[in-house]
Amino acid sequence: MSDFIERFATVAGDYDVLLCDVWGVMHNGLAAYAPACEALMRFRASGGTAILITNAPRPGTAVVRALDRFGVPHDAYDAITSSGDVTRAIVETRLNETVFHLGPQRDLPIFAGLDVTFAPVERADYVVCSGLFDDTVETPDSYREMLAVMRGRSLFMVCANPDIVVERGETLVYCAGALAEAYAARGGEVLYCGKPHAPIYQAALARAAALRGAAAPLSRVLAIGDSVRTDLKGAAAIGLDSLFVTSGIHAEEFGGRAAPDLKALNAIFAAAGVAPKAIMRGLVW
Repeated sequence: MSDFIERFATVAGDYDVLLCDVWGVMHNGLAAYAPACEALMRFRASGGTAILITNAPRPGTAVVRALDRFGVPHDAYDAITSSGDVTRAIVETRLNETVFHLGPQRDLPIFAGLDVTFAPVERADYVVCSGLFDDTVETPDSYREMLAVMRGRSLFMVCANPDIVVERGETLVYCAGALAEAYAARGGEVLYCGKPHAPIYQAALARAAALRGAAAPLSRVLAIGDSVRTDLKGAAAIGLDSLFVTSGIHAEEFGGRAAPDLKALNAIFAAAGVAPKAIMRGLVW
């Protein structure tokens, strides 16, 4: 059974490397969480390495620019590993094929500098899904006809962001994972590039090892996140401890942000077959 801790400092010394989620832990899609930024800065100042690991469907360089806008200081992290980075590596292996990009224009940096040929869904060889075209008004149900066309052509989908929903301020919006899930339910073939799947963790751990000069034992690596489905399950699958932050996307499922219910939390963890090392309302040193 997992329990609350009030201060990250009480467990920080047990770890050398943090793999920290971004959206929901470091910011809410509009502004940075200052205490979380301070916690990572203090961890780094004590000799730790902080890798931000995100299902953002954009290269890490583009994520840095977004973090700058939200006010997340560079001193809060050593490096970023994004689902977009993993997606881009896959696209590089398929440059002889045409691709249909299912997602907003803001995600086009995934393809920047690559000799990619785009095609409409009726003619493309495969699909890269980075999200909904307009997540402010659309839902997965808006894509029933398009997904039917894709399934009819047996198109392979690369999902650049396995998240189902994400916070934008106080609102939850659908992500690429929702479309990928709907496509898989129709029998479509999907490759997921982010959490909870192994490739993004392997890339992040390799980055940490390069920065530190050697790989840290997995027992000395802590994953921090706000999603049971991606952060906790992904960490457990690769053998990492995890810290769950309740202020993110699951907040209303266990009593709200102000007073989360421990019993409800542990019921959710038990149903998912995961148990974080500890729980925090928000990441605070």
